[in-house]
Amino acid sequence: MSLVAIVGGGTCSLIRVQYAKDDEPTVTTSRCPKCGFTMRTRIDENRATMSTYVLVHGAWHGGWCWDRVRPLLEQRGIRVYTPTLTGLGDRASLLSSAIGLDTHVDDILSELERLALRDVVLVGHSYAGVVVTAAANRAPQRLARVVYLDAVVPRSGRSLLECSGAGFRSHIEEQARSRGDGWKIPVPRAESLGLFEASDIDWVMPRLVPHPYRTFCDRVDLLPGAAVPRTYINCIGDQPRGGTRSAQAAGIDDYHELGTGHDAMVTAPRELAQLLLSCAR
Repeated sequence: MSLVAIVGGGTCSLIRVQYAKDDEPTVTTSRCPKCGFTMRTRIDENRATMSTYVLVHGAWHGGWCWDRVRPLLEQRGIRVYTPTLTGLGDRASLLSSAIGLDTHVDDILSELERLALRDVVLVGHSYAGVVVTAAANRAPQRLARVVYLDAVVPRSGRSLLECSGAGFRSHIEEQARSRGDGWKIPVPRAESLGLFEASDIDWVMPRLVPHPYRTFCDRVDLLPGAAVPRTYINCIGDQPRGGTRSAQAAGIDDYHELGTGHDAMVTAPRELAQLLLSCAR
């Protein structure tokens, strides 16, 4: 296997770099026959093919929540994008009662189109499972895989609240009514996000902002079309592995468990990065 690289400069021609046959990184010295330019190159074949990941945060969070995972992926040669959904994170000034699920789906579709991304591993955490499901349905040609990180996986015609248990649904409705002016969902407690370490709490909690309630109520309308391969990562906390699968993962064969809390990108970034990397193989 080889890589052909064009090195800029008036007389410099093509330089061919050979990979080692055993898939180990190799160091080669190549010399241009025209100008005498010599290049010493060390190439790791595992980094030669550039993958693209788009990581979508859940409710109350922003693109910042992937800061511990992003460099671990980038170190392996991955292109990583962490967009922030409208009204959240550093876009919190845009928060309004008009923001619905389609607003956030359009955020992701616009990012894919603006950057002309293809063969994307699209990752959705928690609430963003609904967002990436709709985005994948509308732009399957841009995606290689959808990964659900402890996320809601809706069927067509269902909202996030309709995919949740009765207790969660009534709690969210009460919180929006009593503390969110009827259209916002207040920031939850740290423990409900699986955050117990002081350092994690101190980093995350001051950055969380209220979430637009309408996005939890809007239903997903999915059109028949080509299915994108799917992966589900279930954050099981301190429960033993191999227990009952999450109901959200119904119909998803590629299923994994992560022994950490809901905000895995905060509490177990290395383990999560390894799982995400395996999705592109």
